[in-house]
Parts: sequence; structure tokens; C-alpha cells
Amino acid sequence: MTGVPLEPATATRPTLDRPAPSLSRDLIALTKPRIISLLLVTTAAPMYAAGSPSLALVALVMLGGYLMAGGANAVNMYLDRDIDDVMARTRLRPIPSGRMTPQQVLAFGVACALAATWMLARYVNVLTAALALAGFYFYVFIYTRWLKRSSPQNIVIGGAAGAFPPLVGWAAVTGSLDIVAITLFLIVFYWTPPHFWALALLKQVDYSRAGVPMAPLIWGERETMHQMLWYTLILLVLTALPWWVGAFGLVYLISAIVLGLLLLGGIVQMLRAARAGTPWTGPAWWVYKYSLLYLALLFVAMAVDRALGA
Repeated sequence: MTGVPLEPATATRPTLDRPAPSLSRDLIALTKPRIISLLLVTTAAPMYAAGSPSLALVALVMLGGYLMAGGANAVNMYLDRDIDDVMARTRLRPIPSGRMTPQQVLAFGVACALAATWMLARYVNVLTAALALAGFYFYVFIYTRWLKRSSPQNIVIGGAAGAFPPLVGWAAVTGSLDIVAITLFLIVFYWTPPHFWALALLKQVDYSRAGVPMAPLIWGERETMHQMLWYTLILLVLTALPWWVGAFGLVYLISAIVLGLLLLGGIVQMLRAARAGTPWTGPAWWVYKYSLLYLALLFVAMAVDRALGA
């Protein structure tokens, strides 16, 4: 293993800007709440786009979704504990810092997934529970265990794991899936590569040190940017499909066009900078951060469009 591991005292020493570690904080950190917040938006918005769910149903699906995604993230940290100790941005996680054992993290992740499966199956419906569990397995076994360390296509194929939440939300309200739900799945699926490759471009040193074959390391920076461009163009077409099939109206369509063109413009700016030999890290950071806002606002626009059209 390369890299210099942090001393336990360094990893756990309180500072003025970082609170002292505690078990509760570590358990919350294992779930990656900042990442889950976006997943919950892409779960809740389709619920309101699919119908008029009760607050109780939304709360149950949100809790079940958080537990399932949080469990998957915890198991991900268990499986990635060796490379987390090498990468600068992950060294302070509970396992590499020595605050929790791998067995504790694995048990916590599995317990969260089991609780979520039972809750969704018992109080929502079996299809919702099955879809959420499928997302868990896809993320843990297809992405983390298989693709992440073996192929630069890891984000492309593995990104399907993050596309399950819209299906979960839709199934919770309707009890079934249709063409609109599948379109929402595809939107998140094609959004994932441009979003994550922007981060991969910025964190190449970390991924190289950990031996993770992210696209920029295998294809090169320029080719990765070209791939981001193509995926974004496909994404723009996909975001228009829900309007085309009559699921949403002009409020959604205009929002999708404006939001999509802003994302496309950021990627074009990044690519132009790379071609001109000027710094592209600024545009790359913008693309990464904006892509998070883009997806959240796109799905909120779906719910708003349905509410205005009701």
C-alpha cells in the first residue's frame, strides 16, 4: 500500500473547525448524508410527479431510502477500506482513522439495508422494497466490488445504482413502473458520468495512488471531457422525453432546457480551456458543483409542473 497513513492521534484530534469524533457522528458519516440528500430529492420529486402521496407515505419512503442508501454507503466504506487509507479525501473516514473496525461498519451497513427492506415492504409495497434493494446490491457488488477497480466504465455502468431512487419513488405511489419512470431512470443514468468524471478529473492523483482506473487515467483528460460532452448531449434529449410523452408540461420543458444548456456550457468551457492549454480546473469544479444543483432542480421542476397542472 502506498501513501503515508495518518497517525490515529492526527485522525482523531479535535480542531477549532472540526468537532471531536463520536460514535453518533461516525455512524452518520458512514451513510454519506450529503450524497444521500440528492438521492432523496430524486426519490421524493417523482412521488409528487406520479400522484398525490400522503405525508406519511413520503416520510416512510424517505426514511427507508435513507437507510438503504446509507447502508450501501457503509458497506462501500467496508469494501474500500484499503484505498480509503491511501486517498487524501477519505483518510479521515471511520475505518482508516481507526475509530471503527471493519466488522462494525459492515454490520451497521447490513443492518440498515435489512431495516429498510422490511420497512418498505411492510408499510409501502413489495415492488418499492425490491427496487431499493436492487439499488443496494448494484452499488455494492456491481460497482464497488467489481467495476470500480477493473474498468474505466465503472461510473457508466455502476451509475445505474444511483438511478434507482426515481423508480423507488414512482413505485411507492403507483405500485408499478411505466415509460415515464424508465425515462427518469435513464436521466439519472446519463447524468452520472459527466457529474462524476468532473470530480475524477480533479482527483486524478488520489485515484492513481489508489490504483482505481478512472476515465482520465485510462483515456486521458481530453477524451474524458469529450465523453462528458457526448453524455450531456444525450442527457438533454432524454430530459425532453417526459414532456414529449405528455407526462409534464411547459414549465418542466423550459426548466429542463435552461438547466441543461447551462450544464452543456460549463462542459464546453472546460473543453475549450483544455484545448487552449489554459487551466481547466476552475470550469471542472463548476461543472461538478453545478451538476448536483442541476439534477435537484430538474426533479423539483417535475413536481412543480405537476402541481401547477393539477
